[in-house]
Amino acid sequence: MKTNLTRKIIKDHLVFGTMIPGEEIGIRIDQTLTQDATGTMACLQWEALELPRVRTELSVSYVDHNTLQMGFRNPDDHRYLRTVAAKYKMIFSPPGTGICHQLHLENFAVPGKTLIGSDSHTPTAGGVGSLALGAGGLSVALSMAGEPYTLNMPLVVRVHLEGRLAGHSGAKDIILHMLQRLGVKGGTGRVMEYAGPGVLDLSVPERATITNMGAELGATSSIFPADLITREFLRLMNREKDFRPLEPDPGAEYDEEINVDLAAVEPMAAQPHMPDLGIRVRELDGLQVDQVAIGSCTNSSYADLKITAQILAGRKIAPDTELLISPGSKQVLKMLAREGLLEALLDSGARILECACGPCIGMGGSPVSRGVSARTFNRNFEGRSGTQDALVYLVSPVTAAHTALRGGFTSPGDWGDPLPRPALPDNVPSIRDLFIFPPEKSSLEVYRGPNIVPLPRFDPLPAELSLQVLIKCGDNISTDHILPGGARVTALRSNIPAISEYIFSSLDPGFVSRAAQAQHGLVLAGENYGQGSSREHAALAPRYLGVTAVLAKSFARIHRANLINFGILPLILADASDYDRLEQGQILSLDTALLSPGRTVVLNAGAGVSIKVQNDLTEAQLEIIKYGGLLNQVREKKKRP
Repeated sequence: MKTNLTRKIIKDHLVFGTMIPGEEIGIRIDQTLTQDATGTMACLQWEALELPRVRTELSVSYVDHNTLQMGFRNPDDHRYLRTVAAKYKMIFSPPGTGICHQLHLENFAVPGKTLIGSDSHTPTAGGVGSLALGAGGLSVALSMAGEPYTLNMPLVVRVHLEGRLAGHSGAKDIILHMLQRLGVKGGTGRVMEYAGPGVLDLSVPERATITNMGAELGATSSIFPADLITREFLRLMNREKDFRPLEPDPGAEYDEEINVDLAAVEPMAAQPHMPDLGIRVRELDGLQVDQVAIGSCTNSSYADLKITAQILAGRKIAPDTELLISPGSKQVLKMLAREGLLEALLDSGARILECACGPCIGMGGSPVSRGVSARTFNRNFEGRSGTQDALVYLVSPVTAAHTALRGGFTSPGDWGDPLPRPALPDNVPSIRDLFIFPPEKSSLEVYRGPNIVPLPRFDPLPAELSLQVLIKCGDNISTDHILPGGARVTALRSNIPAISEYIFSSLDPGFVSRAAQAQHGLVLAGENYGQGSSREHAALAPRYLGVTAVLAKSFARIHRANLINFGILPLILADASDYDRLEQGQILSLDTALLSPGRTVVLNAGAGVSIKVQNDLTEAQLEIIKYGGLLNQVREKKKRP
């Protein structure tokens, strides 16, 4: 059989299982990445495994999310991560060095390698042909221990690109076009593999923009071939030795195929409050914009910021519009400074922020009340910006720059002649010396601040469950809805009792007190529950509050895995119309002894009402839940002779 790129990499790393779509497989992981918002908990879980060092080829601990040092919490976490990295042989990236995905692409991502990261946008590395997967922190900790990563064998979709980008369109417009066509569930259970002649029109940073936002499609991963363009990128990064050609066989078989004509892609925007609410920018002509933000792991590369600087050069942003710019790495910042482009940005009136995630996760840079913000980011969920009533549009850097100059959206036809898409210079500066590599002799001391609280322990699944419906949610509930981001909440990521006080706070301020009064609780939801980030705290904190099950019409991949890891039953309504028969406050009973893989079970809702639910858990997943979570299972198995 002629093999596609995705199946080649999976086959090379297959530890167990059969490569049949939907079947459970385990793959060997070569590299891991963590970031401080999720990595502190991942490292606490890693320490619980009591191993002397990581067992991957390479593991990197990045600090890029919680970089606002307001009080002791974040700096204490950074010190903890630095000392854990030194002790257990990880590479440490200090705060301010850059955004994890930009840095990993520049310095560590390798064609054909597997990468798992405690961040949903880890597939950014697919831009160089790495099979990169987002996951919860516990899954990453186990991968660091040398355990295979378990997932369902994905379908592989061939995204056939033809033609060339034209006019003011860029890579961001391609993925916004894909989201408009397929929706935020369109990639569920799939790897999006890009192929066709149009691939040659895209640089590695442009490819990485597309693979980055594959997460918004719900895709397991996204990947481009490793070709001559990849080789040139790695050469400029002084990493040509990492290159290996990796492409699908001619005539390779795929499960599905999508065709995209690049020449037909127009400048796009995603409207509030979902990345798939696409609209052509020209249809927004006349809409005033209060704030523009350029950066994030999606659009903070040298090419993104160079074209921004070229558009802004010699001009001033509109007086009523604020412009924030976050370079993706110090390497990007050094290139801009060397070419005099940083001065063009400063002279335009832009604010230059730290090389970090910043406003993308609500870490500063919030819009004004009821403000309209055009952002080159990947998510525009309600309240994610830090301003609950803000209206956030997702756009490309070119669209963002023109919007900042004019104070609002205008038709691209009024922007003048399009500029050539920038290429990397021949003399790219290295910042590799800014990473802290582990010492030959491991440090034995790990520093823990008072905000770093030991992991809570959870009871095994009881034989009988009486579950109160604690909240009834709609479709596309994101992890931002479950647990808000922002400086105040994100600083508590290493303190589960404290952070649990914010669960569902943006949807229902009474949730936490209700959960405290119920012995076991259930969350009722619609389609695609848990979309968005990989933050396992959106499962871990509800578990701490007593949530034992989530009943939904469907689940997002990473969040479903996180629920299982912490002993929460993810159950699917057999009949979606039963959602309307259930209300907050109802009590549902379940005999857990009846749970078996693939078996439909009945929840008794009282008054003669019974609800059929599907259990699509595997035997291994069900065992984890019965133990009360994966850490319980690992601890128990370690006790056995």
